[in-house]
Amino acid sequence: MLNIKLTTTITKLGNSNQEITYMEQENDWDRDLLLDPAWEKQQRKTFTAWCNSHLRKAGTQIENIEEDFRDGLKLMLLLEVISGERLPKPERGKMRVHKINNVNKALDFIASKGVKLVSIGAEEIVDGNAKMTLGMIWTIILRFAIQDISVEETSAKEGLLLWCQRKTAPYKNVNVQNFHISWKDGLAFNALIHRHRPDLIDYDSLRKDDPVTNLNNAFEVAEKHLDIPKMLDAEDIVGTLRPDEKAIMTYVSCFYHAFSGAQKAETAANRICKVLAVNQENEQMMEDYEKLASDLLEWIRRTIPWLENRTQEKTVNDMQVKQEDFRDYRCVHKPPKVQEKCQLEISFNTLQTKLRLSNRPAFMPSEGRMVSDINKAWHNLEGAEKGYEEWILSEIRRLERLEHLAVKFHQKCAIHESWTDGKEAMLTQKDYETCTLSEVKALLRKHEAFESDLAAHQDRVEQIAAIAQELNELDYYDAASVNARCQKICDQWDVLGELTHKRKESLERTEKQLESIDELYLEYAKRAAPFNNWMEGAMEDLQDMFIVHNIEEIQGLITAHEQFKSTLPEANKEREAIQSIQSEVQKIAQSNGIKLSGGNPYTSITPESINSKWEQAMAMVPLRDNALQEELNKQNSNDTLRATFATQANAVGAYIQAKMEEIGRISIEMNGTLEDQLTNLKEYQKSIMSYTPEINKLEGYHQHIQEALIFDNQYTSYTMEHLRVGWEQLLTTIARTINEVENQILTRDAKGISQEQLYEYRASFNHFDKDHSGALMAEEFKACLISLGYDGEAEFNRIMGIVDPNGSGAVTFQAFIDFMSTETTDRDTADQVIASFKILAADKNYITADELRRELPPDQAEYCIARMAPYTGPDAVPGALDYMSFSTALYGESDL
Repeated sequence: MLNIKLTTTITKLGNSNQEITYMEQENDWDRDLLLDPAWEKQQRKTFTAWCNSHLRKAGTQIENIEEDFRDGLKLMLLLEVISGERLPKPERGKMRVHKINNVNKALDFIASKGVKLVSIGAEEIVDGNAKMTLGMIWTIILRFAIQDISVEETSAKEGLLLWCQRKTAPYKNVNVQNFHISWKDGLAFNALIHRHRPDLIDYDSLRKDDPVTNLNNAFEVAEKHLDIPKMLDAEDIVGTLRPDEKAIMTYVSCFYHAFSGAQKAETAANRICKVLAVNQENEQMMEDYEKLASDLLEWIRRTIPWLENRTQEKTVNDMQVKQEDFRDYRCVHKPPKVQEKCQLEISFNTLQTKLRLSNRPAFMPSEGRMVSDINKAWHNLEGAEKGYEEWILSEIRRLERLEHLAVKFHQKCAIHESWTDGKEAMLTQKDYETCTLSEVKALLRKHEAFESDLAAHQDRVEQIAAIAQELNELDYYDAASVNARCQKICDQWDVLGELTHKRKESLERTEKQLESIDELYLEYAKRAAPFNNWMEGAMEDLQDMFIVHNIEEIQGLITAHEQFKSTLPEANKEREAIQSIQSEVQKIAQSNGIKLSGGNPYTSITPESINSKWEQAMAMVPLRDNALQEELNKQNSNDTLRATFATQANAVGAYIQAKMEEIGRISIEMNGTLEDQLTNLKEYQKSIMSYTPEINKLEGYHQHIQEALIFDNQYTSYTMEHLRVGWEQLLTTIARTINEVENQILTRDAKGISQEQLYEYRASFNHFDKDHSGALMAEEFKACLISLGYDGEAEFNRIMGIVDPNGSGAVTFQAFIDFMSTETTDRDTADQVIASFKILAADKNYITADELRRELPPDQAEYCIARMAPYTGPDAVPGALDYMSFSTALYGESDL
């Protein structure tokens, strides 16, 4: 019993010593004792029809496959027809040696095509050995009809089977699993024809229980319309328990070649669909970026004028409302925009990576929407924020100062106006005309005391004018009424001065005629007036409002108050001395029997008024003590607020610094798969986000600080502004690190880089990145390439030109990965897309909308039609579309 094994090898180009076997299988046709006669019959019929389908092109055919090939002439002719090549000239002799020589020439030609024949010799063919002849024809069919069939890099047989499965998948009652039983009911043959030529087959009318009709229908349609000769009889297939696999494969391969044009069109359509899907996704990402950028810029555009508004308010409460609005903006409205800005940068980086991976031109946002434009606008926003916050605080301080000055102004005005009340009438009266000499002298002395009192009040008038001037300089909202009152007081003061001068002149003219004088009254008046004025000043000071911002200032006021209290014993002695003068007057009057009429002629200040004011002043002292102590307690509380804020701020600042350093280390020392790294980074991000309550707690302390109008803090070097910026940078940094890993995953998956390769590239890159800058200098990069197996100065210069086209001297890891993946990855190019469109267009220089709708899915067909420009070439027809310009737009001119 013969044991024949068919092996075919293909030699790789450039390496004659390396061979791969494209098909190797044990065949059953050569087993004499086991060969099914029905199979042999089917093979004879199928192989004969297959040979005749080619021999008829040369004007001949065969009747008996083992007899008609014995002399080798038709065998050589068959090989010339199917290969398109010329074989050596055959020998025309009738002797056995001539036939053997001709057959050997045919077998040598088969062997020259990479087919290794085992146990098949020319003598068996010349002797008419049916088994050997069928085996030889099967070898020829495999080599010239089936070998080149490959779907998704499968073997020839598997590729043909996969092609059949895909084409018949949508059809009911068809389940192609092999090349024997699956074809017995004829539905698979009909499904193949209907899939490619639905106009030839009414598939829904076929019945699974009528296989003969089904098979005859398919064979007749194929022979009549597809130029595929009938190679089997339906009855032979139906009457056999298991049809011959080789016969079915041969028959099916004819269908494959008949529809190869449609297969090419489908392949081209799939490629175009893939390219269009990538382009549609990229365009959607571009639209999303543009919208997000526009929304963010519009929000910034609307917000900055609000932050730059410096409309002044009239009261501290009104400004505190603005401060509360600003705090609400900082804590509620801005944080989502920070996230949008971070997402915008991540989306931009991801989009650029996807475009680079799909061989598309880089995305250039519309004018004014670049990431740099966003960053610039954001910088302007933060500058406006800082200025607005500083302005609010300065305005609150200004208005607080204004309110304090206004109260002080009106208080001093009221005291002065109360003192001047009736003074004009007193200065204009003519009482001295009817007085005695003593009375005139008394009036003169009284007037001198008044002048002393007037001079003492000069300081208060100047203080009133000074306060009014300061209110004007600080832009007090009610400056008009202040100025009017101040002017009225100044005008009245000028009048009083003029009247005082006139009355003095009148009294001095009369004084020469008067001699009586009461020394005691005079002394009383002289000492009572300044003492009274001192008491009024003390009472004014005891009622004076004060505003301080730290413990040192309030302690200074307390010290001054204690110094004032230390002068009270001396003041009391002076009061007692003044009262003793009045007592002496009474004693002299009583001892001399003098009847006093009225009060002291030299002053209106009575002992009772002095005692009354003294008691009032003494009652104000403890009140002042309490007010100063309350302010001291307030400043101590403020100091506690400073310490509380500083403790939290120092903790937050240290946390942010530590996390920033840890992220920097993680980005360099990443371990595990990229997916593990991504998971760990996201967990790390959650850990950082869980710290948000501490930031909010700090914001709460900061709010208390601002409400207490605390403007300095000696316990910490951190400010709320500095920590806010640090926190935003921390969130942005971890988000960017996550995005970098996501882009690495995207690069790895899109470019076919294995996890091990990516580890090797990352390890090499990090090893030579000594300063952890994320980039390699030229010499460092050269050493990195040498570690990966690259060598030679010319090779290094070539690679540097790719990874560093601008000649900056530094190579980033992303550029390095792009180069390494490009070295081994086959990418879609514009030429490939143009070639695919050309197939769909049947080699025309243009394509029509109907052709696109027929070959592509509806959404992608309409996508192309909407974007393709009309074709204007010399062979243009109405409705022709230019697929060349469309491909150029997809990939950019540089790729063509």
